[in-house]
Amino acid sequence: MSFEVPDRARELLARAGLAGLSDRAILVLCAATVVVIAVAAWRFWPSPGGVDVAAAPVDGGVEQAIIAEATAAAEASVTVHVVGAVKTPGVYSLPPGSRVSDAIAAAGGVAGNAAEEGINLARVLADGEQVRMLTQQEYEAGGVDGAGATAASGGGGSASAGGKVDLNRATAAELDALPGVGPSTAQKIVDDREANGPFKKVEDLMRVSGIGQKKFDTLKDLITVN
Repeated sequence: MSFEVPDRARELLARAGLAGLSDRAILVLCAATVVVIAVAAWRFWPSPGGVDVAAAPVDGGVEQAIIAEATAAAEASVTVHVVGAVKTPGVYSLPPGSRVSDAIAAAGGVAGNAAEEGINLARVLADGEQVRMLTQQEYEAGGVDGAGATAASGGGGSASAGGKVDLNRATAAELDALPGVGPSTAQKIVDDREANGPFKKVEDLMRVSGIGQKKFDTLKDLITVN
């Protein structure tokens, strides 16, 4: 079978300096060119599905940072239970450093029969505590506010002039009302002062089993010794 190169192809070869090639050589050259083009197309042509991009795994450090940020956000508040003579009793989360007055405001403010003089509105809140706004009747009868302090003036209870709980005079029930102090720890405090004598300073509270530095830091602004 003979092969005749078209005149147009010969003209292009002549321009490329290949006018002297035989018809057979031109056929081989064309075949080689087709093979090269086919290989190049197969190698570099994108697949029908496009380029697959593997999903990058979440970096462990980034994941830990996200968790840490969420934890910090949760811890950046104090949650208190407001009860008693307020308009909307309930559990409220407030910014760190908030005071009793802020908790009362969050609960809608005081009710009409509230005894505001029966609680220290300027006291800094501790996370997890209960804030009780006494009624006038409770205050006059020597009731106990949310910090475990006897409210009636001159009542001879455990509260000092600043509304703090006196570790040397408080009953187990009054100590139990302090944030983070349960019935067992409250009884340990009473037993300790009876066995070892009165507390000379508030830091002596840490001699009681179950009260470490962290718990003491929560209580130190709520207690006193006389």
